[in-house]
Amino acid sequence: CSPGKQLALVKTSSAVRTCGFDFGGNIIMFSTDKQMGYQCFVSFFDLRDPSQIENNEPYMKIPCSDSKITSAVWGPLGEFIIAGHENGELNQFSAKSGEQLSNIKEHTKQINDIQTSRDMTMFITASKDNTAKLFDCTSLEHLKTFRTERPVNSAALSPIFDHVVLGGGQEAMDVTTTSTRIGKFEARFFHLAFEEEFGRVKGHFGPINSVAFHPDGKSYSSGGEDGYVRIHYFDPQYFEFEFEA
Repeated sequence: CSPGKQLALVKTSSAVRTCGFDFGGNIIMFSTDKQMGYQCFVSFFDLRDPSQIENNEPYMKIPCSDSKITSAVWGPLGEFIIAGHENGELNQFSAKSGEQLSNIKEHTKQINDIQTSRDMTMFITASKDNTAKLFDCTSLEHLKTFRTERPVNSAALSPIFDHVVLGGGQEAMDVTTTSTRIGKFEARFFHLAFEEEFGRVKGHFGPINSVAFHPDGKSYSSGGEDGYVRIHYFDPQYFEFEFEA
């Protein structure tokens, strides 16, 4: 990481949509798009076996013929991955056998983003169906729903409070025809347990594509279609705030 030197290169037949390291940093997974006649696949490479990278031969390749994967993260301890699909489905795939462990469909449209909680017990999804939803990592049980009036592109969980931040806005192709006030380009904060919105932060003049909390929970960042990354540090009042249900 220090010099930024490229250590390896893996070539694919279509665009790579998601990627990530497992808990121990030994296995990488990535998914490729269903396009140009190629099928969507999830590939797994074990970095402890250099021949897999050198020969471009993953130890496991899972086909996804029904609906392409649009977001994916590793589950606890690297035992499985959680994948979100274009049709709103969520799957668990075993990182050892490739078996589909669970399958649910709580969203009605594409899942744009998946982020886990700090302790990896829960994860939150962001979807084009104008909602973000909280799930249990192991059972995929649907726990909470956070509703908005526009597509949600990204959602993140605070590492220190029961807070959720959502980012989104109208479709990027429609941005030039709508004012920033109508476009709903604010970052929106919800209480995790009560599902109630308690704050908004303006600034972007286009849809927010990605949001993330700092690991210490004292700030968050957002990246937008407007070409800016905005870093926000919370005021002291934020840490004293108590939500009234």
